[in-house]
Amino acid sequence: MNLKEMQQDVDEWINQFEEGYWHPLSMLACLTEEVGELAREVNHNFGEKPKKPGEPPGDLALELADILFIITCYANSLNIDLEDSFLLMMKKYRQRDSNRWTKKE
Repeated sequence: MNLKEMQQDVDEWINQFEEGYWHPLSMLACLTEEVGELAREVNHNFGEKPKKPGEPPGDLALELADILFIITCYANSLNIDLEDSFLLMMKKYRQRDSNRWTKKE
């Protein structure tokens, strides 16, 4: 699935509900919450804070997907084409950072 299809899929799912997309500040709060959940899982897996006994295992992939979902909602609600925006962002990085790090041979 490409980004345009992902945005369309999310839009179709959201638009089946009367409430529709949340307000931008509410989505920002949700995004912050989801990033916090990812941070917690990263800390449990790679950091200094082990899970509590009996605490169920988390899923880093699903936490990243939750973030992708809310970012897609955000973009849709603001009529932003993520695919076009991603291409522009990659162009920026390719130009700005092409010699910043040591390239593999």
